[in-house]
Amino acid sequence: MTQEPDIKRWTAKRKAELIKQIYRGQTTVPEAARHYDLTQQEIEKWMDDAEAGMENALKANPKDIAEQYETQLRELREAYGEAMLELKFRKKLQRHLDSTDD
Repeated sequence: MTQEPDIKRWTAKRKAELIKQIYRGQTTVPEAARHYDLTQQEIEKWMDDAEAGMENALKANPKDIAEQYETQLRELREAYGEAMLELKFRKKLQRHLDSTDD
């Protein structure tokens, strides 16, 4: 690892890179904490967050989600079409009833 003592801000991208290095065995949590002047608890929290994110990312395939949205959109369009037909029917019926009342 190269020494980067001036770094004060840890972006998500930089945190991810450090966590990958730990998972790959290129460094350990205690080594990284000493090297970057972080606490082990900070790094372990990042690792917990990363693991939670991985679990969520692996739960659903984005393609599956897109298909779910398409299905939902199709169902909503059908419901909208049915509601419009019913509205037109009611208007015609009302006009018919109004014309027969005279």
